[in-house]
Amino acid sequence: QVQLVESGGGSVQAGGSLRLVCAASGITKREYNMGWFRQAPGNQREGVAVSVIGRRDTYYADSVKGRFSLSQDYAKNTLYLQMNSLQPEDTGMYYCAADYHVPIPKKLVGSEYDHWGQGIQVTVSS
Repeated sequence: QVQLVESGGGSVQAGGSLRLVCAASGITKREYNMGWFRQAPGNQREGVAVSVIGRRDTYYADSVKGRFSLSQDYAKNTLYLQMNSLQPEDTGMYYCAADYHVPIPKKLVGSEYDHWGQGIQVTVSS
């Protein structure tokens, strides 16, 4: 059973930075998709950034390109999301998700993922 544990997050002022960490266990394949989704109160969940672990392909939402970046530690099944130049609209609950088979056009579509973490809050104040 795949399990995902998130850490990092917290509160920061606009323009600041945070790093999210997601550690996976129970992974049984050499390549898999792993990424971050977020949901603000009253909004739908949206894909933020996804990486293909083992291949380093990355996919970003337009709203975070140039500000957020993914990195991975393959040996530890861990994914990092560095978030810079944070804005109040980045506020929300951030969830780590993983799945083995996700087609390229749907990398940032949450319904394609079966495994989810508990979520971690990110709050950006103006």
